[in-house]
Amino acid sequence: MDPFESLAGLMLDTAPDAVIISRVDGVIMLANRRAHEMFAYPPGTLPGRSVDDLVPDDVRSHHPAQRAGYLAGEHPPLRRLPLRGRRRDGTVFAVEVSLAAVPSPDETMYVTSVLRDDTAHREAAQTRALLASIVQSSHDAIITADLSGRVLTWNPGAEQLYGFPAQEMLGEPIDKIIPAERWVDEEEARTLVRLGGRVDRYRTARLHADGRLLAVSLSLSPLRDANGGIVGMTTTARDISERERAESRVQAVLDAAPDALLGVDQVGNIVLVNAEAERMFGYPRYELAQMTVHRLIPDGLPATSTVLRTTGDSTPLDTDRPTETPSLGWDTRTALRRDSTELPVEISCSALDDGTGLIVVAAVRDITERMRAQAEQERLRAEAERQETENRMHRTQRLESLGQLAGGIAHDFNNILAVILNYATFIVEDGAGTPYAADAEQIARAGRRGSELTHQLLAFARREVIRPRPLDVNTVLAEVEQMLSRSIGEHITLVVRAGTDLPAVMADPGQLEQVIVNLAVNARDAMPGGGRLIIDTSLATIDADYIAGRARLDPGPYVRIRVSDTGTGMPQEVIDKAFEPFFTTKPAGQGTGLGLATVYGIMTQAGGTVHIYSEPGYGTTITLLLPSTDAVAEAAGESTSSSTTLDGRGATVLVAEDEPALREVTQRILYRGGYQVLTASNGADALQLLLDHPGPIDLLLTDVIMPGMLGKDLADAVEAAQPGIKVVFMSGYAQPVLTSHGTLPPGVHLLEKPFTGRELLQALHQQLQ
Repeated sequence: MDPFESLAGLMLDTAPDAVIISRVDGVIMLANRRAHEMFAYPPGTLPGRSVDDLVPDDVRSHHPAQRAGYLAGEHPPLRRLPLRGRRRDGTVFAVEVSLAAVPSPDETMYVTSVLRDDTAHREAAQTRALLASIVQSSHDAIITADLSGRVLTWNPGAEQLYGFPAQEMLGEPIDKIIPAERWVDEEEARTLVRLGGRVDRYRTARLHADGRLLAVSLSLSPLRDANGGIVGMTTTARDISERERAESRVQAVLDAAPDALLGVDQVGNIVLVNAEAERMFGYPRYELAQMTVHRLIPDGLPATSTVLRTTGDSTPLDTDRPTETPSLGWDTRTALRRDSTELPVEISCSALDDGTGLIVVAAVRDITERMRAQAEQERLRAEAERQETENRMHRTQRLESLGQLAGGIAHDFNNILAVILNYATFIVEDGAGTPYAADAEQIARAGRRGSELTHQLLAFARREVIRPRPLDVNTVLAEVEQMLSRSIGEHITLVVRAGTDLPAVMADPGQLEQVIVNLAVNARDAMPGGGRLIIDTSLATIDADYIAGRARLDPGPYVRIRVSDTGTGMPQEVIDKAFEPFFTTKPAGQGTGLGLATVYGIMTQAGGTVHIYSEPGYGTTITLLLPSTDAVAEAAGESTSSSTTLDGRGATVLVAEDEPALREVTQRILYRGGYQVLTASNGADALQLLLDHPGPIDLLLTDVIMPGMLGKDLADAVEAAQPGIKVVFMSGYAQPVLTSHGTLPPGVHLLEKPFTGRELLQALHQQLQ
């Protein structure tokens, strides 16, 4: 064989494409190795078979006619026809065929077919077409550029994002859309890509055709040729301007929050912070985002109060509240700052479930100032309580001093007044119708006024002897109303509103009447041009909150008496001094300054309280509170009629009084009243007279305070010597000697100085009866 022919046969058999030579009738004369491999026939088995066997079943019947038609004409060469082939097992595949009709030296016509399996090529083409379609339809801006930075492709997404049409950008440098201040960063990214690296989700800025800056997220990757060599780069950009604005708004809201906010993942890492967290803990934001929450809150976070469930786009779907959470409010913890100082904080937690796990959002509130303020409030409260205690102590000391002074004055002054009043009465009675009687009446009137002042002073100083009993406040008010309606003047409208079903109170009826009268008179004086005076009573239940800032009150039921007027009112500085003794806003000579002071003393001694509310120009309301009692109110006792005979009928009275003038006037009154009188200047003399007197003594009338022996001691000695003897005490200041806390014990009869002759005779008459 010719060596050339051998070489030609070898080259044909090793060709990468399948080669089949057939006659005009379709019988295969020659097929190389690649043809057998392509159609899955054993080597050497294709010659002698028809090419129709290599055609799919659905087109095989048409193939002979197509072949004959091709050979009947000019039969030019056909190149790269996309056809289908059929393997021996019946599978069909894409094949690319080139045909040529070649005559042999003997003029026999042969058909040479060169076939190439087109499956991979077509699949690659389809993939390229699909990728091109994806690139063209993508909303992201996809750009390719060569290694020098010139644009190779520019998809519609790039046109939409950057505003440049593709024909304007192809071949142009990509730096046209990169801000100058970003060139350095861009070159670093390009260098990384040239080395085969990738850049994912790289936030940067790009230029729009109108010159505005765009916030974009970029992904850069190498552009490779068929051999894998890097020939450029592919840039995928997405506009995140709106997202950045939304994130900025959210961050601005977080940074505007007054509390520190920490987002903590399931393992305790901090993933979110705000500006207040930076300030509170002393760490910059990037450091906080790299530490665990236990570094800031050593005791850990409290239980979450809510769980917010969201979808992937952060749309709230549902909110759950744990059913077993022990506390859903603010819990107190100790936080640690960067400088290791401790910080008292309150923390409230919620949890965000975004579908991938829980993020606990902790609101941390610095309570340093609040605790400091609370401590300061406690200090101020303690200081105020201390000051109030000191003020009460000083006020008590002033009252005690005033009481001691008043007592000393009252004892001597009441003796003097008793002498003056009774001698004036003698003149009035014995000289009736004479000028001297009229003068004596003026003397008696002045004496009675002095007596009233003495009693007011004692009442304020709580040195007045009281005779409390269960009272119906409405009954006392009804008795006072009749007197007030005559005395306050026609220009004042008196309105009395009595409450129903009021319990009784323990009080001295005379003192309660005095309180109401004093307040009514003050109200009248505050309304010189007329107005309304309203007195009402009601039941008030006092709780612990009400008595918090009020001393001497216990919780429970009280009877409330309110006296309101529509007068001129009082400023605060006057209210602060209203209960001070001798303080008055009335012109000189029109007030003693003891009216409200007396009210204060009487109410305090009765276990109650008095409160003033007043505004200039709107009037004044004074509220009295008296503790109620379960005892039944007593009916008002009947006083001895002025027509009742008070004749002593010869009864013997032993009088013990250290003041000579008063002893003499008392003896004279008793003689005129039909009594036998024995007098002594002290207790020892009185006791001796009792022992030396041959007959019985019916009654002992003794002063309470005497030198040598007090009246009470004398009474005990006399009763021991003559059991059953009647005793009447007389004094202008008996409270420290005869009373228990100002209250006269049962069975003790006291005649208060100064007294008139009728009062003296009436007291002895009642005791002897």
